[in-house]
Amino acid sequence: ELEARAHAQLNSLYELNERYAAISVRETSADDLVTVEVDGVGALTGLWLAPGANEMGGPRLGEQIVATAALAAQRAFAKRASITEEFNESFGDLVNSRPRTD
Repeated sequence: ELEARAHAQLNSLYELNERYAAISVRETSADDLVTVEVDGVGALTGLWLAPGANEMGGPRLGEQIVATAALAAQRAFAKRASITEEFNESFGDLVNSRPRTD
């Protein structure tokens, strides 16, 4: 039974890692010129610029990319927090369960 509990806990940790790795958030700026994609740690994994985006000028375009990426990262962090909360609850149940004594 102890081995089964340890195996269940380990599987739970693997599943948590897989769920974190699967996080991907795409966000588009209000003007539809910039679209970014970030992973579960907020790292930029994709960037798309619509026709006309270069007409903003370098500094303004850069600000738009950063602002859009920040919004995507916030959404990714919210997903990560939700996954972590679910994990903590279920993992706590696994850790606190007592072996049968019968």
